[in-house]
Amino acid sequence: QVQLAESGGGLVQAGGSLRLSCAASARAFSSYAMGWFRQAPGKEREFVAATSWSGGRTYYADSVEGRFTISRDNAKNTVYLQMNSLKPEDTAVYYCAAQWGDYTSLKAMDYWGKGTLVTVSS
Repeated sequence: QVQLAESGGGLVQAGGSLRLSCAASARAFSSYAMGWFRQAPGKEREFVAATSWSGGRTYYADSVEGRFTISRDNAKNTVYLQMNSLKPEDTAVYYCAAQWGDYTSLKAMDYWGKGTLVTVSS
């Protein structure tokens, strides 16, 4: 069983930055691919970014490519999402999730956090 806890959300003006963190309680954290996903009001949950177990491979949604950076520190059992140049359309609840092995898709994620709210004002 893996427990995930996100933090770092909040209110920020458009153009600003936030850094989300996700702490994992997993003995084999380095065996999990990790991802960030988001869900805006009235919309389906969508993929934002993911990283392989080593951090050597990263994947991004087109909408955040070049603005967001995912990273992980396996020694701290933590994955991060650095969000720059934020836009009002980035407003959503952001979730981190873990998948044993390689990242494949949102539906394949094994464990989910409870989410942290990011609000970007115009």
